[in-house]
Amino acid sequence: MRVLAIVEYDGTAFEGFQVQARKRTVQAELERALARVTGETIRIVGAGRTDTGVHALGQGVHFDTTWPHPLAVLQRAWNAVLPSDIAIRALFPVPDDFSARYDAQSRTYRYTILNQPLRSPLAARYVLWVPEPLDVAAMDTAARQLIGSHDFGAFGTPPRGTNTVREIYRAQVWREGARVHIELEANAFLYRMVRRIVGTLLLVGKGVLDQTQFALVLARQRRAAFAVPPHGLCLIAVKYGVMHENV
Repeated sequence: MRVLAIVEYDGTAFEGFQVQARKRTVQAELERALARVTGETIRIVGAGRTDTGVHALGQGVHFDTTWPHPLAVLQRAWNAVLPSDIAIRALFPVPDDFSARYDAQSRTYRYTILNQPLRSPLAARYVLWVPEPLDVAAMDTAARQLIGSHDFGAFGTPPRGTNTVREIYRAQVWREGARVHIELEANAFLYRMVRRIVGTLLLVGKGVLDQTQFALVLARQRRAAFAVPPHGLCLIAVKYGVMHENV
């Protein structure tokens, strides 16, 4: 039986998602706990490989198992042995040829900025503190230039091969109190693409770049900003056709 799992995790203490020798990763913890429950050696496949320090609310992974009981029992048992910074939000049976990576219709990332004069120690693990005022409307206008199919080579590198064309379906920036959210939904992302886009949008928000200059960055005629730190980034959701709605 092939199963799709929707996984939430706090990425602070992980060296990214993918298994690495002698390093703590999300994939390794998931596989270790799953082996304890099922008695099987199972390799999971993720929808994306989040970097060190990046969080997830809706990471998708698939795996094959001979588990004979209901998936609700597997979910409870798996969560019972996972560390406190990982949780299985839902399990779905899927066809044998389903791939959490290749069957993903889109991925949505959100970067959160705490935009106020005073830092917040309690929020520091999940937001980037920016004390100076930000023009959120200008940032949102610039972000909408990203929508569509573009060569995003100015903002990142491909995880494999040389193709840097990606399609962004939705790009928006909005404020909720002191927090500024930057959310991007795309078919796929380049390595560090979201974090460099956020860094460049911050230059717009601070008045360093105008809309025309931001367009020049997208056109690879001007350098993008450096990538912002990973701790403000969260993989919000991965959409699949096998699910009626995201969990």
